[in-house]
Amino acid sequence: MDVLERIKEQVENNPVVIYMKGTPDMPRCGFSHRASQALAATGLPFAYVNVLEDPEIFDNLPRYADWPTFPQIYINGELIGGCDITLELYQSGELQKLMEAAVNPPNP
Repeated sequence: MDVLERIKEQVENNPVVIYMKGTPDMPRCGFSHRASQALAATGLPFAYVNVLEDPEIFDNLPRYADWPTFPQIYINGELIGGCDITLELYQSGELQKLMEAAVNPPNP
């Protein structure tokens, strides 16, 4: 499977996913640490991909959504942004709402 197809599959099959340097338990950069902490503070589940363990994703994710830096947070298949945007959304309460809607979608 092509790397962009793998990324697309990860983004579409996880309601919330963060592409980060390291893991939520062992972050390898301050931006990844702060963004994953904001996600964790919602109390809702999220997936993560350690880009340092997958050079193909590390090299190609920036062109997937035309976003040059890490971390990258996707909710419901859409790029939300990086660390600063995620922290702003968390502080405003919007991150909680976005994640709740993604993790627990309303029944039709």
